Amino acid sequence: MDLDAFTDVHRAEWDRLETLTRRRTLDGAEADELVRLYQAVATHLSTVRSVAPDPVLVSQLSVLLGRARTRIAGAHEPAWRDVVRFLTVSLPAALYRIRWWSVGVTVACLVVGLVAGVWVATTPEGLASMGPPSVQENYVDEAFASYYDPGIDFAAVVWTNNAWIAAQCVGLGITGVFPAYVLFSNAVAVGSIGGMMAAHGELALFLQLITPHGLLELMSVFVAGAAGLRIFWAWVDPGPLPRSRALAQEGRALVTVAIGLAIALAVSGVIEGFVTGSTMPWWLKIVIGALALAAFWVYTIVLGRRAVAAGETGDLTADHAGDVVPVAA
Repeated sequence: MDLDAFTDVHRAEWDRLETLTRRRTLDGAEADELVRLYQAVATHLSTVRSVAPDPVLVSQLSVLLGRARTRIAGAHEPAWRDVVRFLTVSLPAALYRIRWWSVGVTVACLVVGLVAGVWVATTPEGLASMGPPSVQENYVDEAFASYYDPGIDFAAVVWTNNAWIAAQCVGLGITGVFPAYVLFSNAVAVGSIGGMMAAHGELALFLQLITPHGLLELMSVFVAGAAGLRIFWAWVDPGPLPRSRALAQEGRALVTVAIGLAIALAVSGVIEGFVTGSTMPWWLKIVIGALALAAFWVYTIVLGRRAVAAGETGDLTADHAGDVVPVAA
């Protein structure tokens, strides 16, 4: 197909559709014309994509159709459809695709935390690294437990801090260093505090206070780190795609993880703010935390497997992401 000739033949229809989409009001005849031209230009776009996929023309027609679709259907309903699609398709697909990265990061962090905790709990040098004895006693006897002050303000502060850390892990994942540093330092810090509490005979208190919210909170941090490292790996090993395209696709797909983890961390923040420091029985607090973690993985596996089987990756749709030149595998 001669793309220039095709463009010359249909340019008047495209210009007319552009004009109609920009008008504030349309009469009945113009509204009918808008719908007819929308259908015609959609056919033109399909033809161009299948026969002569020029990226510039495809992008131009996609934007034009998007404006026309909004004018015909209105902006509110598609926006809600996008939210539903994000929660039921894009997000679970992105989480499912990095599930083994998440498991690997979780295991590595647990090993690092356990080593740090054992070192602090069983060696004089390790315990001394946590500060003078008076500081340790104050932390174990008062500061650790009093930190969990029930209330919405505390929950909001916790959520904001953790969501920001998760977003940085994903957003700066291309460096490879930042998510690894955050994961390592977080594992060492949690393990060391647990080791200090154990050395002072308060390991049970440590586990009781950190488990209810920590199961989902720590998992969210691990998943954020896994997403960041996966973006870095797309840069290191892009496969058959050009490095820039592989990085762009993986970055767009996994940024959805940061948004989704903000929701998960909001749940863990509510648990930390209203459950951990409450007067509920400890077994009930832990059950609530375990159910929250289980819900996260059921959501990821059930909806994610279905979405990935349907060809979803978590990336934007073609209309939003734009078209690219085909690459031979």
